[in-house]
This record gives sequence, C-alpha cells and structure tokens, in this order.
Amino acid sequence: MESHDQPPAVIVLDLDATDNPVHGNQEGRFFHGYYGEYCYLPFYIVCGEFVLCARLRSSNTDASAGALEEVQRIVAQIRKKGTGVRIVRRGDCGFCRDAIMRWCEENQVGFVFSLGHHTPLARPALWLLVTPAR
Repeated sequence: MESHDQPPAVIVLDLDATDNPVHGNQEGRFFHGYYGEYCYLPFYIVCGEFVLCARLRSSNTDASAGALEEVQRIVAQIRKKGTGVRIVRRGDCGFCRDAIMRWCEENQVGFVFSLGHHTPLARPALWLLVTPAR
C-alpha cells in the first residue's frame, strides 16, 4: 500500500508455483511428474511487481499447499490499512480448491482460477467467458 500515492481500487494477488530443478541429492528433492525432473516446488504470491510471499517447498506437495494461510496473512495486512481496497486472487488450476474459494467468498475476496485445459467443466463454462456482464 505504501508504494501507491492513492490507494488503488483493486489489488490483484497472483498465486503461482513453479519448478526449481535440483542437480544432486539435496534433502527434500522429489521427482515431479508434470515437470519431468527432480525439483523443489516453490510457491509465490505476487502483486504487480512486488513479491509478497516466496516459500521454498518440496515437490511432493500439492501446488496449493500453504496458499490459503499465506493469503489470509497478506489480506489481513492489506485490510489493516483500512483503505477499503477490493482484493482479487488469481491463479491457475493448481489453486482451484474448495477451501480456498470458500474462504474467498466468506471474506469478500474475489477470485479467478483457471479450470485447466482438459477439464469437463471448461466447455460448459465457456459461455461465462464470452457473455458480457450485465
């Protein structure tokens, strides 16, 4: 919030996990089938150009592990400033989890999560992407 002259109307928190390959027998390394290599699976929360969270994790965990707790912490810090800014969480299908979405709904945090490329929900939900808001 201190990086803005005026509080923004909306803050978007981007959530992402990515591979960090290892080249040896480091403690906590695991083979990750999606990335096809031994790696760690760090988790990030970014707001614009600012990294708000970076957590190194083993790759034998779900991409969303720890995400809810970190977002709760960050949202509480933003709301402590009392600006009334709207907060939106954005992430890929690795963060499309019931507990995360339920918390967002209960705490007035908007969210946009990808459903993935091959999900049966993608085609029926396509009309939401092409229908103008009313």
